Amino acid sequence: MQADFHYYATYAAAYLAGFTHEECMDICYGAQFVDLCSKTYLKGIKAPQTAATTMLQLEMMDITADIAAFQGITRIWSSFHFLPRNLNAQKPQRTKRYMNKYRLICGPNGELAKETVALAMGKPLQSVGIAMHVIADTWAHQHFAGAPSLVINNTTDDFYEIVSKDGTETEKKLKFRHNPSAADDTENGIYTNSLFQRNENSVMNIGHGRAGHLPDYSFIKYRYLPAWDDYKVMVKDNPSDYYKAFTQMVYAMKCIRGEAGEFETGVYDIKTVEPYEERIMKIIRKRQLIASDDWKEFGMELSGREVEDFNVNRFRDEYMSAERKEDSFIGRFIEGALAQKGMVSSSISGSGNPLAGKFTGAQENR
Repeated sequence: MQADFHYYATYAAAYLAGFTHEECMDICYGAQFVDLCSKTYLKGIKAPQTAATTMLQLEMMDITADIAAFQGITRIWSSFHFLPRNLNAQKPQRTKRYMNKYRLICGPNGELAKETVALAMGKPLQSVGIAMHVIADTWAHQHFAGAPSLVINNTTDDFYEIVSKDGTETEKKLKFRHNPSAADDTENGIYTNSLFQRNENSVMNIGHGRAGHLPDYSFIKYRYLPAWDDYKVMVKDNPSDYYKAFTQMVYAMKCIRGEAGEFETGVYDIKTVEPYEERIMKIIRKRQLIASDDWKEFGMELSGREVEDFNVNRFRDEYMSAERKEDSFIGRFIEGALAQKGMVSSSISGSGNPLAGKFTGAQENR
């Protein structure tokens, strides 16, 4: 997902869940900051790099091909962007090495999703934002894993958009190019994806790179052939998934506020969102690369307040000048990030899977 959902849609979901405008701003900032809080950023403000929640391309290019580096990559991407659905998943006649990666495939409504929401209970709003980022991405990034893997994350180039008109669905073949500086062309069905890399553990084989940004666009429904499912046809219905993500976020934040009991997987707050369903689905289905303006307008209509645009450095000076770093916005975000990374890494390791290693909070400060 992108800033349109992680920031502006999260603001709207938080408001519908009962948070005040000011609280919503803190939550949505925390949710979007997950995509910007790299080691490079943290180093620039003299903060612990162990709290990184994303990686810059330049950082990934500098990574050495050793097990410690591989585990560091997996800790970040699996903890915050590709939360595993089932660490005990089974697939017959596969090696243990294969299954370790297969079990990291992302998806909604897994046990770790429940643990993610529970971890935010009673914590500062920054932790709520982190949890909402993770929950949202379980819907957008499902069927891909947050560890480098060709046998899991590869796809063929057979992508077809499924377009519905007058109750009839038709298919349109999509084309991919490998120019990251060129904007995706929705009109002509031309998108950018990653180059095929034969090396199983190449950093280019993390997540949904072979599908480009298709998982991040709410409007598109498409079919493709993923490696992890032996190249069988898979249909991804983003409009349906994004609406479920939104209603689940509202429900999750009501649980965090203590108004909906203990968070359970597979539950969605349809009742609260239903009066706005037509408006939300109009935003979700609109063919555009970024829906920030529409989600912002919707959020402002809900609260009657101005939703400030995201500024990555909004809390930078506060953190750098704070005597007690843990009392600053970024300080509280760091605590939440470390808790989330520790929980997911420990769960992966505890399942007998070595790919995330043991997170000590020290080994990544290099």
